Amino acid sequence: MRNITILGVVTLFLVTGGVSADWLPNQTPENQMISITTVIDVVGFVSDSTMFSWTLASPGSIPTGMLGAGQSVADVSYHDSTMTNGGHLMMNKRVDFNSGDQSSGMYNLETQKVLTYASVDGSHLVGEEEYTLSVAGNGEDTDGNIRCVFSRGDESQMPSFCNIVTAKSSLINVNSAQISSKGGLRSVADTKDVPAALNYQIAVTPDTNSGSGYAEGIVKTVFAGSIMEARDTTGDNWNKTSATNTWKDISTVSGGIKNFQKSFGYVSGLRV
Repeated sequence: MRNITILGVVTLFLVTGGVSADWLPNQTPENQMISITTVIDVVGFVSDSTMFSWTLASPGSIPTGMLGAGQSVADVSYHDSTMTNGGHLMMNKRVDFNSGDQSSGMYNLETQKVLTYASVDGSHLVGEEEYTLSVAGNGEDTDGNIRCVFSRGDESQMPSFCNIVTAKSSLINVNSAQISSKGGLRSVADTKDVPAALNYQIAVTPDTNSGSGYAEGIVKTVFAGSIMEARDTTGDNWNKTSATNTWKDISTVSGGIKNFQKSFGYVSGLRV
């Protein structure tokens, strides 16, 4: 059996004056607040799933592929699932959503989850959690083109930025473990100086009641992003790509896990 200890931190900041970076849509007049709390203590079969999807644009309505002048659009998705075919599962989970404008350090979507699992007669646990944040903005009118494609010509006017980031964790054939995760996402603000943000953390440690000193199973994390930026909303560069970057961080551990921790932080906004 492999004994594994791993700690990882990924932190990205895109806050610059020359490149346009993200400016977020603002709230609608009618806002929603949603809270879901789940508490489970079961010996036997468990299936628990949460799905969330949200799209917001301003000014105006959500575009059908094309962005208007000065318009930004944010697409958000979140998915979490846990399933067992037996064994003892104890889980506390909370999901909070607020569609209103948020300031720096605050989030539209926040999640927290803590679980302990112990196999019985060969049972196991599987699970998956994923955040996705996509924000695109356009400084000028769009002329018959799709979102997130920068124009090479002189007449078409495409988004000034188009950025997407994801944070995902997967649990496979877990026989014994204590697992905690926490995430936060911001995609709506009333001023352009509040940046887009996505934070995610996960930790896997042994179940102290198991007596083995190790968590047992397979754990995988994937953090990824694709960034496309233009420099200006006027002049010769407003429709030309000035900066691109793509990145991916993948960790997979299997066997006897002494300690597994991954932390991801992303911020993208205008320098003011």
